[in-house]
Amino acid sequence: MKLDRKEILKALENITIAGEGKNMVESGAIANVITFGDEVVVDLVLHVPVMHIRKRAEDDIKKTILELVSPQAKIKINVKVETPEKSEVTGKSIPGIKNIIAIASGKGGVGKSTVTANLAVTLAKMGFSVGVLDADIYGPSMPMMFDVENEKPISIIIDSKSKMKPIESYEVKILSIGFFTSPSQAVIWRGPMAGKALNQMIFDADWGELDFLLVDLPPGTGDIHLSIMQSLPITGAVIVSTPQAVALSDTRKGVSMFMSETINIPVLGIVENMAYFTPEELPNNKYYIFGKEGAKNLAEDLKVPFLGEVPIVQSIREAGDFGRPAALQTGSVIETIFEEITRNVVQEVVSRNKNLPATEAIKITNMAGCAAVKK
Repeated sequence: MKLDRKEILKALENITIAGEGKNMVESGAIANVITFGDEVVVDLVLHVPVMHIRKRAEDDIKKTILELVSPQAKIKINVKVETPEKSEVTGKSIPGIKNIIAIASGKGGVGKSTVTANLAVTLAKMGFSVGVLDADIYGPSMPMMFDVENEKPISIIIDSKSKMKPIESYEVKILSIGFFTSPSQAVIWRGPMAGKALNQMIFDADWGELDFLLVDLPPGTGDIHLSIMQSLPITGAVIVSTPQAVALSDTRKGVSMFMSETINIPVLGIVENMAYFTPEELPNNKYYIFGKEGAKNLAEDLKVPFLGEVPIVQSIREAGDFGRPAALQTGSVIETIFEEITRNVVQEVVSRNKNLPATEAIKITNMAGCAAVKK
């Protein structure tokens, strides 16, 4: 059997790469197609440095050739990622911080901050140096979750400049707007004021050397998210969702925001929180109160990694309320669950840093339309 190059190119015109708007052949993503009998080599050029877009493109090519050309075809795909020439970068990296991970959710109440806190302490237990930036300006949770509600960051002099010293708890460095307001005080700020406060906590702080800075974002896809992505080169994003259909709908939008052509931040994966409930008296039973494996199925559908599931456990809620993240409970099931999720996150970060170019901060060009372009 001999494969026909023109037939393969015609078949590949049925595939559109996310964010391109044109089919693979028309957009120039197919740099070359070479055939040798029943073997075909496809040279693919991508301009979007996102792992799941790369994997989806490879899968689509293989599936299309096998279905439309020949089910016996032996396919090899060479992928090259080319990013446009960059000029001035709006945001800047923070010296000493290796990886910046955004923890996000499509809607509120799904346990995003709980997951952030437990990821942070688990990373610290694994020997990493960790910081948490509480970017939820209007509903800061980290001071309570780390039992430091009454703490106030002090000012220190670093290289003749005044810097905020983050609060430390359980070997995690923390900064939050909650340190500067009373628990009963509402933060009534417009977007620019919130953005300025975030920039101060990011760049006017002495974070020191960190392996990971976790950024606990507010729910949704709004002004604060754009401000953070404008200020910082985010390594990747972790999305938290419950299995409930209404949460999954918003989660899909959150993933779409990060993987859009104008944002291009790799999605490291999805964590399913409140996955099921097991009562103490029936340890072998699982009750899927909010639906079964909804976030896991969504991850498969979107072709992003599934990082793990967290059950509904009373001690997780109690631990958060008392300011001691549940993952610190040595020998507990919760410790084991968060260790597995954290290992998966670290593995995805390592893979992302090996296979993709460094993320750059974005420049907001039209806040009214929430448009953004890569610098």
